[in-house]
Amino acid sequence: MEFQKVLDARFSVREFSDKQVEDEKIQQILKTAQIAPTAKNSQPQKILVIKSDEAMAKFRQCTKCHFDAPLGFVICYDEKESFLGKDGRQFGVLDASIVTTYMMLKATELGLGTTWVGLFDAKQTQQLFNLPQNIIPLAFLPTGYPKEGCQPNPRHFDNKPLDETTKWL
Repeated sequence: MEFQKVLDARFSVREFSDKQVEDEKIQQILKTAQIAPTAKNSQPQKILVIKSDEAMAKFRQCTKCHFDAPLGFVICYDEKESFLGKDGRQFGVLDASIVTTYMMLKATELGLGTTWVGLFDAKQTQQLFNLPQNIIPLAFLPTGYPKEGCQPNPRHFDNKPLDETTKWL
């Protein structure tokens, strides 16, 4: 798929079919996450692939925004591996955000839908998935085949004019 077509096709999917995502497609998404740029190429991302019934039950406990997807990813970063700027700024949040974006775009190219979910209980996520304190959950990514007829939320098409978001100097 041409890149602009991938961008145009991507929207937050909130209705998934129950069709399981093939392992080959999951691997392609993970390979794409692997090549995402990170500060100093530190690659602090830690990605949980949520596929089993038991893991999906935990995923659903941590967020109400799971949309009954058949697959989920929890994208985290390791504070110990993340680049720390001279000003003390932790780059793990940025790195994991870029990784999540790459994953969403690859999923779209593969005919899958995703929704970036930031509304989840991070402490509960760390507890239920036995994550050490230095592994910080950043995003939940419910993933799967969109249900037939699934459409973007009408707000998806509401873009501010460029002159409100851009300044040419």
